[in-house]
Amino acid sequence: MSKDSSRPPDSLPFASIGVLGPLRVEIDGRSIVPTAGKPRQLLALLALRCGRVVQVPTLMEEVWGEGIPRSGMTTLQTYVLHLRRLIVEALPEDAGLTPKDLLATRFNGYQLTAKPRSFDLVEFESLAGSGENALERGDAAAASKYLHQALELWRGPALMDVPVGRVLSMELTGLNEARMQVLERRILSDLWLGKSANLVPELRKLVEQHPLHEKLAACLMIAYQRSGAGWRALEVFRDLRKALIGELGVEPSGRLQNLHRELLSNATDLSLRDYVLT
Repeated sequence: MSKDSSRPPDSLPFASIGVLGPLRVEIDGRSIVPTAGKPRQLLALLALRCGRVVQVPTLMEEVWGEGIPRSGMTTLQTYVLHLRRLIVEALPEDAGLTPKDLLATRFNGYQLTAKPRSFDLVEFESLAGSGENALERGDAAAASKYLHQALELWRGPALMDVPVGRVLSMELTGLNEARMQVLERRILSDLWLGKSANLVPELRKLVEQHPLHEKLAACLMIAYQRSGAGWRALEVFRDLRKALIGELGVEPSGRLQNLHRELLSNATDLSLRDYVLT
């Protein structure tokens, strides 16, 4: 595969990319998302790695897994051609660009080169980093603000309208883990701000959805205790212990057992740093 010449980055049009929900890729305000499943998969992976080369074997693994057909290379090129046609339709007539300037051929791969004016994943990561830094400084109010803003960027499950193969599946696992971590830190920030009672309904739902998640259980236990319902906190520990033994054959961690003992002794000053922060 030969390397195409491409225009300087400053001459490329701005794009809008969204992956935290339905796939959105727009150039000059016009969508280039195809309706067919496999070209949509291809665009989703290129968009997630916008500005980086995605190798042909990686693209083929995503689209076909182990069942790559003999005509795989030709078919992949057909999908790329389809995407480029959509780019042609989106480009302004006076853009002075070709679709290969935006979806470039690179040595053994392809690269989406459009400059994202907005990219929800990049914004999410930036806000999450700002929230984490604020939390480390002990500024719970700023942390809560940044982390709330980060979570508000999610419009549903990531790439919820895209067929998912092996490569995208791994990408989505990382995205979902990042989302859960930000959610944990946002809850911690709100607990620090004294919003325990308001957090109880949300935490109850989360604990029901993730019955083996110790940090969420710890947050709910502390929220209950601070809301004057210490007996409910003990129920949370009981349910967590039952789930861990039943599913994994293990006891709750020493940290959770220490929290349980403090609740049994009617301790009133439960440390978020000891039981949730680390």
